[in-house]
Order: sequence, then structure tokens, then C-alpha cells
Amino acid sequence: MKSAARLLLAACALLLVGCSGPSGDASSTSSISPSSTINGTSDPTVASPSTYDPYAGTLAAIDPSGRSSEGFITTPDGRVRTYRLYMPASAESGGRLPLLMALHGGLGWGAQFEANSGFDGLAEANRFIVAYPDGTNNRPGDTKLLTWNGGLCCRPAAGLQVDDVGFLRALIDRLEAEQPVDPSRVLVTGHSNGAILAYRLACELSDQILAIGVQSGVVGVPCHPSQPVSVFHLHGLADSNIPIEGGRGSGPSAVEFPSPREAASGFAALDGCQVGPTEQSDASNADVLSRLWSQCAGGSEVRFVTVTGASHAWMGHPTSAQNLVGTPYMALDASRAIWSFLAGVAPR
Repeated sequence: MKSAARLLLAACALLLVGCSGPSGDASSTSSISPSSTINGTSDPTVASPSTYDPYAGTLAAIDPSGRSSEGFITTPDGRVRTYRLYMPASAESGGRLPLLMALHGGLGWGAQFEANSGFDGLAEANRFIVAYPDGTNNRPGDTKLLTWNGGLCCRPAAGLQVDDVGFLRALIDRLEAEQPVDPSRVLVTGHSNGAILAYRLACELSDQILAIGVQSGVVGVPCHPSQPVSVFHLHGLADSNIPIEGGRGSGPSAVEFPSPREAASGFAALDGCQVGPTEQSDASNADVLSRLWSQCAGGSEVRFVTVTGASHAWMGHPTSAQNLVGTPYMALDASRAIWSFLAGVAPR
């Protein structure tokens, strides 16, 4: 895999409300080395617009009729961690299925993201397994208002140096051993703080992770994946929690974020993409604009999709936390768009 000279992706991220970094310094900033140079050429030519279909290759969600269960696992750092698992009824027809690890936002929890995202219905229609891990907070045993250690954020998980990467590696190993999981099709999605952790997994668990699809995130760790990872990043242009051009978010952490655009262009450089960004428009929705990097190492690709007027809230699904994340943009289903991309990534 071709690699950019050195790419230090550092960012602190805010999920549902913004969480301060491990030092508690609300004025701390982070940086990312320039990543708009691909194959030694600055400001690569953007190709003529073409069509982007956000739901290509997917079936709409149906009523989930499969089996939900809860589990726990003791992690390398000695914590007892919990998760939910959805197994579609369609799994009974046999064969190994893709596994989607779905990471809730900051101050969310697994069951909350399961209800908010609608991934169970998509899993039923499209035959994949979904796991909803739970983050942590300051009080052991609490099952709500949880965060992830995405690197430089978010507290309390980052402040406590919780080993979320170790947790998810162990959980993936268990599910591959106990469930009909295709180990070549392990995928990750996440929202905000969960998106930040998804990026960290792409950086540090690329031997297990094929692709990630996120909404509203940045990269919060130095990033040196051992294998190429495909990336889908969805971001609202009206997202004030993690502003599209970077800067101070609207949450209480008052963190200065790098531009989320840098996360996608940085991975295009890490994946050695030969072509892009190619602009593509959605013929049915003028708010949607896609930028695609292609012909990347290992068959990977990177897609960055912006949506005019969309807030920080998970797109296409109602939320009970509008005071924290804004009014959801309902003309695009984030879950189905993410699954459309992830389902189309060929195993390495």
C-alpha cells in the first residue's frame, strides 16, 4: 500500500454533546498534516460531476423478526464490557454473514443507537449481523450516558484511558468464534464520538476491519494502518457540534476541531488512491454532494458526502435529543447510505 509521507491525524471529538479531552483542557487543539496531495500532485483535479445513488445495491429496511441478545466480555484492561447483538431471521438460511459493529455517540448507549439507527431492519432485509457495544462512564455498572476513547476524546473514557480498541478486538474475536460471521467482512459504523472511535479502529485494527462508514467524526490518533481500509464519511453542512470547516464545536467542551474533510482526504492518501476526488451529485436530492477517491490499494475507496442543511443528528431518523444534536435531516437515511457503501466493499 502506498502511504503518504507521514500523516498525523489528531483530533478531539464531540458526539451528542461534545466531550472534553483527557486533560480536561477545553481550549486544546489538534492538527492533521496536509493530505490533499495524492501521488505527489497538489490540489488534484476534480472530475466532472456524475451521479451518486446513496442507496445503490441495498434493500429498504423491513420489520426485524430476528433475535436480539445481550452479552458481556472481560477485556484486557480488566473491565467487564457489555454489548447487544442482533441476528436476522434470514441468517437461518445458512452461510456466513457480514458483521457490522455499530458505535453509539457520546452520551448514548448501545440500545439507544439500536433504536435510533434502524440497523436491525436493514440487517433483516440485507442479511448481516449487527453488534451494538456499550461505551463507559465514571460509574461502573452504568448503562447509559456513555463515551468512547477515540484518542484525544471523549471524557470520561479518554480521561480514564479505557482500552476500547482492546474491547472491540476481543468482541470481534468472540463473535467470529461463536456466530456465523464472515471474518473477511467485518465492518464498523459510528456516530460522532462513535465515528471518532471507528476512525481509530481503521487506524489500529486494519488487520480485522475491512471498512468503516460514519457520520460526523474526525480522526483523533496518529494513523498508521497496516492494511488499506475503505472509508465512507457523511457530514451535515449545518453540523455545529463538529463544524465542517473545523473550529470550535457547539458543545460544552469548546474544542477546536480540524476540518472533518481532512479525515477523508487523509485516508485517501494512506490508501494510495490514484484517482480523485471525483464529484458526484444525487439526481434526486440537490442537498447531497459526494466526493470519491478510487483506484486505491487493495481495492479500497474513500467517499466523503456532505448534505446541505443537515445538523449533527443521525440523518433520516427521529431523535429525542434535538436540544443536543439539532433537528434530524430527514431527506437522507444515514443508515441505508452507510450500508450501501459498506456492502459494496470487496474483501481484501
